[in-house]
Amino acid sequence: MEKTVVLYPGLAVGHFNPMMELADVFLEHGYAVAVAMIDPSVKEDDAAFTAVVSRAVSSNSKSSISFHILPRIQDPPSLAFNDRFFTNYFDLVRRNNVHLHDFLCSVQSVHSVVVDASCGLALEAARKLGVPAYLFYPCNAGAIAVNLQISSVLAESSKKLGGEGDSALIEFLGVPPMPASHVTDILGHPLSEINKDLQDMIVAGARKTAEFDGILINTFVSLEERALRALIDPRCRLPDGVVLPPLYTVGPLVDKAGTAGDGSSRHECLVWLDGQPDCSVVFLCFGSITGAGEHAEQQLKEIAAGLDKSGHRFLWVVRGASTQHLDALLPEGFLARTGGRGLVVNSWVPQPDVLRHRATGAFLTHCGWNSVLEGITAGVPMLCWPLYSEQRINKVLMVKDMGVAVEMDGWLEGLVTAGEVETKVRLVMESEQGRKLRERVEVHREAAAMAWKDGGPSRAAFAQLLSEMEDARGKYSSDSA
Repeated sequence: MEKTVVLYPGLAVGHFNPMMELADVFLEHGYAVAVAMIDPSVKEDDAAFTAVVSRAVSSNSKSSISFHILPRIQDPPSLAFNDRFFTNYFDLVRRNNVHLHDFLCSVQSVHSVVVDASCGLALEAARKLGVPAYLFYPCNAGAIAVNLQISSVLAESSKKLGGEGDSALIEFLGVPPMPASHVTDILGHPLSEINKDLQDMIVAGARKTAEFDGILINTFVSLEERALRALIDPRCRLPDGVVLPPLYTVGPLVDKAGTAGDGSSRHECLVWLDGQPDCSVVFLCFGSITGAGEHAEQQLKEIAAGLDKSGHRFLWVVRGASTQHLDALLPEGFLARTGGRGLVVNSWVPQPDVLRHRATGAFLTHCGWNSVLEGITAGVPMLCWPLYSEQRINKVLMVKDMGVAVEMDGWLEGLVTAGEVETKVRLVMESEQGRKLRERVEVHREAAAMAWKDGGPSRAAFAQLLSEMEDARGKYSSDSA
């Protein structure tokens, strides 16, 4: 009888896409895959996410994956991207557990369940069925190391920091020192507002992580050796000394380029790139979460002025603006003046195809981990402009540990000037420092390409996962007998 792995993705493009890549890997190894999903319609204001789900469901390449939308719960909480987002999201996951359990019971020969890290509360539904359950982190090992240490480290740090507050550097195992603000941004609260209730929530989340049979991480060994060593270091313990379950580095799981069609069906930006010289274009894109990647009008004008002054070619995705309003939002005459060397779009673009296009020479990114991996696997140096969640941590890793990026000064204060945009674009595209960035990212690109080849570390980790899944399956079967 065919073995079925049930995947339970999170409700965001950056969580959904890598889990669909993981689905393909399970298929390649002979498993059936069923994807259970919280009803995407609860994210009424996230057109990018609902579009990605629709494409996955209708795609011929995913035809051997069965998709199942769970019944919509009554009066679901709002998932607007604000300071209540995480509280409401976890409540939504918890209330969907009854529907997830019912679905798992309806699937014949459920072999195991893989749950997105944002849906860890779904472990309850898998445990009731008595099947192995694994946690999938679409982020990097460094961010996980910080997450698992955050409660104990911040509790100790808050006693020492005094008036320094969010600007003070905090040290964690596995990552470079970073300002407290970079860490507390994950929680949506500054250091001074992390009270006992929030601490308890952090501790409970860490303990839940330890209850899974294993953890899958979307990274590869050579990219994050330091952070991965920290995760198995005896000093990197969860609250009460709880030990992490086995770790499996199964990355890079990124969208495959070459799926945007050809001829008349190719996206306009790819057609435009075809006419540009090799490695000549700076690509600017700030992610897919509605509201999070949209800049104020003044900031848009500064970016435009900086690109104009740099003299370099650019492809810029400006979200949250209609076509007729773009000219009004940007400096007077900007679109006409730069029309020969720049393209501004306000819609979805096939980012993996753009990054792997021969004309793309640099990537200004919000530092979402999927975008970072897409940049690395394309061999493109990056400029960091983090916006939310763990992206500040990612920025530190990209600049300090991986050496594949430079930081845009001013983002933390709320305004990146035109002069800074011009300076950093020129640095990456023209200078010796930019050449060294390109060399380092090329080394990582080659390592990423090897990770899933025969004998590669990610392929070996996945083989180990499958073997230990069988062992875990046997344990649960004997426990229920």
